[in-house]
Amino acid sequence: MNVNRDAAARLPSRPSSWASGRWGTGVSAVVLVAGALVTGYLVFVAYMVEPDGSWDAQAVTNARVCAAMGLLLAVLLAAATWVPVRCAWLRTYWYAAPAALALAALLRLTLFSPVL
Repeated sequence: MNVNRDAAARLPSRPSSWASGRWGTGVSAVVLVAGALVTGYLVFVAYMVEPDGSWDAQAVTNARVCAAMGLLLAVLLAAATWVPVRCAWLRTYWYAAPAALALAALLRLTLFSPVL
């Protein structure tokens, strides 16, 4: 009888890298989807706010603030996407959502900015 084999059978097994990879994929996907939903809501609100008249400067300010916050969150979301992609938990197409949201927020801040 081999003593080393019996000792190895009694040791608790470590979780495999496959199981930890699945957990990393799931957790990072949930976090990134939640971040994309919050960022998308801010960009959506930025596009929905329109001034009621030439006197409504507050609506223009609100649209710019929402677009700027959406742009900031999109950049943070792209940075947060780097870790799971680098660890090979997620594929590179996960960068598409932060890029699209950043582009939409940037367009709202520049070309499609509400005017009085």
